[in-house]
Amino acid sequence: MLRVRSPQDLGAGIVLIVIGAAGVIFGQDLRIGTAARMGPGYFPLILSMLIALLGLIIGGRSFTLDGPPVEKFYIRPLFFILLAIVVSGYLMSLVGLALTAIIVTLLAAYARPEVDLRETLLLGAGLALFTVLVFVYALGQPLPAWWGR
Repeated sequence: MLRVRSPQDLGAGIVLIVIGAAGVIFGQDLRIGTAARMGPGYFPLILSMLIALLGLIIGGRSFTLDGPPVEKFYIRPLFFILLAIVVSGYLMSLVGLALTAIIVTLLAAYARPEVDLRETLLLGAGLALFTVLVFVYALGQPLPAWWGR
């Protein structure tokens, strides 16, 4: 009987297999083409299969190599990071990139137990300035930089 010697590797392998399978399933509508004339689904299909293969390799290693146990699951970081991602998508067109960067930084900071508000606001302001300068002005992306624009 097989014995799991590295539960973290087994979990990581399962996650990668699920991600790879989802890529293959959701990419079925795209034309694949050939290696010489690639269609829009060629690269996503190959990448998804490679991710699933990597998951099989990592999951298989979990039966042969010793590893650490699965650590305790914390819901707080997961909640605040996912909330920050959802809020960023919603707020971008309403309040612009600069304010969205500050709000998302504040939300993501609460993923950790100790939050220094002054430090977080400074980081958010720096990220807002950086993202507006790089994405809006330097790269010319069609993102609203400021509120109302």
